[in-house]
Amino acid sequence: MNILCVGAGLSGAVIGRQLAEAGHQATVIDARPHIAGNCHTERDAETGVMVHVYGPHIFHTDDTEVWDYVNRFAAFLPYKNRVKSTTRGLSGAREVFSLPVNLHTINQFFRKTLRPEEAHDFITEEQADTTIEDPQTFEEQALRFVGRDLYEAFFKGYTLKQWGMPPSELPASILKRLPVRFNYDDNYFFHKFQGMPQDGYTAMTARILDHPGILLQLETEFTPEMGAEYDHVFYSGPLDGYFGYRLGRLGYRTLDFERFTHQGDYQGCAVMNYGEEAVPYTRITEHKHFSPWESHEGSVLYREFSRQAEPGDIPYYPIRQVKEKELLAAYVQLAEETRGVTFAGRLATYRYLDMDVTIREALDAARGFLECQDKGQAAPAFFAPPLA
Repeated sequence: MNILCVGAGLSGAVIGRQLAEAGHQATVIDARPHIAGNCHTERDAETGVMVHVYGPHIFHTDDTEVWDYVNRFAAFLPYKNRVKSTTRGLSGAREVFSLPVNLHTINQFFRKTLRPEEAHDFITEEQADTTIEDPQTFEEQALRFVGRDLYEAFFKGYTLKQWGMPPSELPASILKRLPVRFNYDDNYFFHKFQGMPQDGYTAMTARILDHPGILLQLETEFTPEMGAEYDHVFYSGPLDGYFGYRLGRLGYRTLDFERFTHQGDYQGCAVMNYGEEAVPYTRITEHKHFSPWESHEGSVLYREFSRQAEPGDIPYYPIRQVKEKELLAAYVQLAEETRGVTFAGRLATYRYLDMDVTIREALDAARGFLECQDKGQAAPAFFAPPLA
């Protein structure tokens, strides 16, 4: 069969590779001049640093098959994401704290020397707002978990900047689990496998796409009419964009990056969050620290600013509030009425997906498609339901 994969990010690349290995011809197109989507990496011409062009991407997963899959195409080196936060402590002075909130953060913030059990009791019995029995908002969830002091220092201002609305208007589901560790573990993630591809994500994606059954075409805009030339289309672009935004635009947050350079080491870590609302950016990322096996005299950094996405902006984070979910349901219905197209990936399902989940769903979609072919059945519009 002749398959069109729209998007040369992880979804399109993995689906194209799986189908090519199964004997199909896959054409992978992308409107951008590069592959790898938002995890595109490239060498900075001025400093030689490997830059995550659309913001940091750190690979972390508990999925053994996905971990083995990416290691087929790249040498992954160990990397632990240790985030710091500059915010005001109880004294009112700015300090640098460790994230996620852990035993060191608690002891530093409250000027104590608590042991794990003592810290647990201190937070849950003295700080947490136990009068909130059924948290409905992000703010209530945070107050119930950690209390007002830690919430205002580390969560309130950052969340307001990131989402553009007060945490009291965001759903509690955004803060799904207790954002506190009662030990000195400052590894931001807790997954079994964590690392970075030694040569960057773009080189990894290039190897995935390197197959005689794959034809890659960059700087190629997709139109639905192109589907008539193929037996099936896998579409990983914006779901509303496929239908020409005829029902309206799904809401996203986007990011603006302010680049600057420094000779030496600017902040001593890869990611420095800024929890205060008064600081307009959410964080500063120093990209040479994402490749600690390399050595560079110069350094390239980015201040990140979050705002509402407008037409023409790169969509990053789906908002998925009540209004957006209603619009999403309408677009899902349109998609399910569309024949010969499967929608896959974060944009096409209007969900925030980590890289490992993106690859897992791409593998599952390709396998599901092949099973449909074996059974003589039409492939569904979605293998991963957007409304789940």
